[in-house]
Amino acid sequence: MKTKHIYLSLTILVVAFLAFSAFTSRSHINSGTSTKVIKFSHEQHNAVMPCEDCHTGVAEAQSLNARLLPTKSVCAGCHDVEDPDLCSTCHFPDVYEPMQQKKAGLIFNHAFHIKNAPLAQNGDKCLSCHKDINLSGEIQVRGMFNPTMEACWTCHAETKLATNACEACHISTANLIPETHRLSEFSTRHKFAAMAPGANCMMCHDNTTCQECHVANAVMTEGNTMENYYRPGEGSNSVDGAKVQKLSRVHDLNYRFTHGIEFKGKASDCQTCHQTETFCSTCHNQQGGDYASAGFVPYSHTKTNFVTIGIGSGGGEHALLAKRDLGSCASCHDAAGADPVCVQCHNDADGIKGTNPKTHLAGFMRSENGDWHSDMNAVCYNCHTDANAKPNGITGIGFCGYCHK
Repeated sequence: MKTKHIYLSLTILVVAFLAFSAFTSRSHINSGTSTKVIKFSHEQHNAVMPCEDCHTGVAEAQSLNARLLPTKSVCAGCHDVEDPDLCSTCHFPDVYEPMQQKKAGLIFNHAFHIKNAPLAQNGDKCLSCHKDINLSGEIQVRGMFNPTMEACWTCHAETKLATNACEACHISTANLIPETHRLSEFSTRHKFAAMAPGANCMMCHDNTTCQECHVANAVMTEGNTMENYYRPGEGSNSVDGAKVQKLSRVHDLNYRFTHGIEFKGKASDCQTCHQTETFCSTCHNQQGGDYASAGFVPYSHTKTNFVTIGIGSGGGEHALLAKRDLGSCASCHDAAGADPVCVQCHNDADGIKGTNPKTHLAGFMRSENGDWHSDMNAVCYNCHTDANAKPNGITGIGFCGYCHK
């Protein structure tokens, strides 16, 4: 009898588990989070119709919670939705629930962006944000072609184009951190992420964020000059025991005299803590917006033939050094995301080809398949530093706007 009760109890538990699983599975489908609801290929549909033929309400939508997905009536414009034999064309077996649109957690006005944003001038205005969705087969992950924050930053980094205030797009800014920051070891390993190629810490963090933990004498503020930088041997003034970033733990005592050697190869490392426009300019005095144009400059810059002017002169020593290590030049001669400072001299003022010094080798654009389209480490990005200077940038903006109007 006891054994019978045990089996009965197990049977009840199994049935309850299966019923619960079926209920949650059905709820999952109804919530619209499952990709196994509708079969749809953007690639096939894009060949015969533009985006707005299906997404009819997007052009006027002022909220992400407006209806952005096509309704059954829209599909009926091409498909025979009354023929039960054709249901399997779009629907999975025994799944006939409509695709539900998830509630949005962001503020975004499609109508405004389509009509007024820089991408409004482009013929592919939808693809400016939804990269490659026109080439996709069946969607495997909901939202996989939604723009990343880096894509939004292409315009929102330049405040003359769009605001960069968090609350302009995020409904709630409470605990607003990326998933990668929620890892338990992030506090001890974040420095590796910050030093990685393409690190985007500055999207959210300003120059004083590090000081919240790494206490020092204005390590990363505008007051961080050669007179008040954090000196070896100084004690911490932190009352909560925060980790102190002492200069002695990072640089040798004679680093002032040797830093130039390391700077040539690790300029980006220096700029992790030091603002070049303020810290470096204490000695390398700023003049005319380019702090390397006066004061202490590299020895090579003092040679009489450092710059030679005239067609056929070769440009002098500076041209040779630029060809050898353009990244080193860019680390000082930075135009803060605008056109490179090279154009101050290298410009075609008279419009006559061959009468002005060139910044690029002949035929550098003989093919549209340049590495700048696919490789973030392309030499172009040493000088071209605007937020849109990257592979797959937005047409008509910054670096991409030189060719893609």
